[in-house]
Amino acid sequence: MNTKETTSTQKLAIAGVLTAAAVAGSLISVPVAGSKCAPVQHMVNVFAAVMLGPWWGIGIAFCASLIRNLLGIGSLLAFPGSMVGALCCGLVFRLTRKLSLTCVAEALGTGILGGLAAYPVAKLLMGLAPAGFTVYMIPFFISTFTGSVLAFILLRVFEKSQVFLAARR
Repeated sequence: MNTKETTSTQKLAIAGVLTAAAVAGSLISVPVAGSKCAPVQHMVNVFAAVMLGPWWGIGIAFCASLIRNLLGIGSLLAFPGSMVGALCCGLVFRLTRKLSLTCVAEALGTGILGGLAAYPVAKLLMGLAPAGFTVYMIPFFISTFTGSVLAFILLRVFEKSQVFLAARR
């Protein structure tokens, strides 16, 4: 196997582990306004941004949202929230390589953009009558803030213990 194939295989394995973590972690969720806020998904988004990049992050968010919905432990609101956040934090990390800005991008991407994108999903696909266009911003922001802080702390610990150095060898 050549280096490119090994790298793709490693990325796929990491994506699988992160997807599984997001699905298992969604058992820790708080129902708010028809959504199930899952902070572990947001932590996974930041991990994916740092380890794999924005496109892998979007794929992980999509797969985790799909699996959660198929298992009945998620809602359709998981799609816009997690995928928009994954894109935002992935692009910011790619451009800046700064973990703090990546976590802020996850929180703002999911909290604001994902919250806004959730409204039409709730209204058109779920048949809900949300109180207003911005109704999902606060619960999404609370969830993503918690997950982003958790990701920041864990990634700093991993960085100091050189876990990523060992994984990249």
